[in-house]
Amino acid sequence: MSEIIRTVLGDIAPQDLGCCYAHEHIIIDASVATLRYPDFQLHSVGNGVAELSQFYADGGRAMVDSMPCDAGRNVLKLAQISQQSKVHILCPTGLHLAKYYDDGHWSHHYSAEQMAELFIADITQGIDRYDYSGPCVDRTGHRAGLIKIATAGKNFTARDKTIFAAAAHAHRTTGAPILTHVEQGIGAMEQAAQLSSLGVDLRKVVLSHTDRKAEPAYHRDILQTGIKVEYDSAFRWQGQANPTLELVMQLSGEFPHQIMLGMDAARPSYWQSYGGQPGLSYLLNEFSDLLRERGLSQEQWQRIFIANPAETYSFLCHPESGVI
Repeated sequence: MSEIIRTVLGDIAPQDLGCCYAHEHIIIDASVATLRYPDFQLHSVGNGVAELSQFYADGGRAMVDSMPCDAGRNVLKLAQISQQSKVHILCPTGLHLAKYYDDGHWSHHYSAEQMAELFIADITQGIDRYDYSGPCVDRTGHRAGLIKIATAGKNFTARDKTIFAAAAHAHRTTGAPILTHVEQGIGAMEQAAQLSSLGVDLRKVVLSHTDRKAEPAYHRDILQTGIKVEYDSAFRWQGQANPTLELVMQLSGEFPHQIMLGMDAARPSYWQSYGGQPGLSYLLNEFSDLLRERGLSQEQWQRIFIANPAETYSFLCHPESGVI
């Protein structure tokens, strides 16, 4: 048994991942998601290469993309960007919130077993070049490295329960890590409980956006479950106060193995290559400077940006069968 991280260009050892943003949006192609939310469209390979090349020049080495099945995912574009920028990119399988799909979408009707079969095939065989938009499936040579799921709050819909069950099945079968969307930071404890009840190893689960509910006691409750969190609001706060900074400084010493950072920069207005601000190097530059000014040690910084993502986004392969 040996641990691997599955990128769009192939498997790498965890120690080769390098400095990693734990939740990003690199490509969001035309889809129901962009039809309903036009400001989410990130379609350009050229802009992606430019932005990630600057990220690489500033010391970044990896990003976890977080757009799952049939919501603007394009693994072929991600592979091009990775090849040209030299940044490792992890692409997810899974399903997003219902609002990013039409009412007749298969995610409302498939069973957990049917969904799990699709997720497992993305991980073990290759991601469909048509992004499961149907009816044809043409698997590429680029495989998924994680499973993305989401809820819109504390209460699980029937669709949510089915998707979580499918994700848990795929996780148990392949060992792939799970990344979740926690709407405005609400519902983290409920997600942790649901995944735990389904036999998921919480050490391989990342809850995103939890810093949008920036209450230290709430975060201690989350982290005491052993689950991982990803904070991505560092550049979003207006004014002098930065609750994300405060959470990192208060909790990284107490829970050193469980905190990661990302930007969740799903709009062109956040990318310098599209003419926006602050650009994807913000965490490596301005925010890292703020952390160090507040006393974050180099060891803690490396734990947040390097060690924790490598540990969390790795999964076990079975060399005897060659299948995960």
